[in-house]
Amino acid sequence: MKTAIQKNIMRAILLALGPMLTRASTVSAGFAEDMAKHNCVYQIRLYNNSVGRYYEFKDGKVTTKAGVHPNPDAAMVFKDVEVALKMLSPKPDMLYRVHAAKNFLVTLHGSDVIGNWMAKLVQRAQRDAAGFSYGEKMPDGMNRYTMTTNGGPVHVYVKDGKIVRTVPLVFNDKDAQPWEIKARGEAFSPRRQAAVAPHALAAKGMVYSKNRILYPMKRVDFDPNGKRNPQNRGISGYERISWDEALDIVATEMKRQK
Repeated sequence: MKTAIQKNIMRAILLALGPMLTRASTVSAGFAEDMAKHNCVYQIRLYNNSVGRYYEFKDGKVTTKAGVHPNPDAAMVFKDVEVALKMLSPKPDMLYRVHAAKNFLVTLHGSDVIGNWMAKLVQRAQRDAAGFSYGEKMPDGMNRYTMTTNGGPVHVYVKDGKIVRTVPLVFNDKDAQPWEIKARGEAFSPRRQAAVAPHALAAKGMVYSKNRILYPMKRVDFDPNGKRNPQNRGISGYERISWDEALDIVATEMKRQK
């Protein structure tokens, strides 16, 4: 009985997804533009096919039908209904989502491009429907966002859609409390601020610098299938290559090192 009820709940969620995407596209021009990027069929179903619904996108419009499509462009498949309900919740547990993905409780079949595009659409529609917004409004009118860079966590201050500055993340009373050492009648504890690498604070330049890299580049005397000339690193110039060539090089190098 419990499983039957859960399946009906899943069916209701999947049924509501289509109208939710349509509504989001009517109230947001940006959303409508994103939804029109692909004409495709996207499937969501259980592993045993007992519950499923697919969504047909064409020229920015979406129609939906219950069942399993014979040849979708991409499909999200859940191991069972309990996993599906946890993953499809409007307020999901992000740690559980990571756990489910790492342990193949949910899998993506078909086109990665379509799969990622659909995931972003759904996430954005859920966020807009719930009235959720990112960032924290500051007294001076700027919005402050949290970003985890490869050099450490930072706060990014934004005004009128432009980055004003980045600073090390500052902890408040809602965050975990730091360690404390008492010695010589005094108490010592670290600053309530994250430690970050210098390049993390220069991330703004990666967005606005005129000298930022816009396309894949390869050293002119580097041949991934022949002479690599490592002695010329930092000396030789670079030439622009296509994204396909860049992805092929990266994938080949990963396989070679493995």
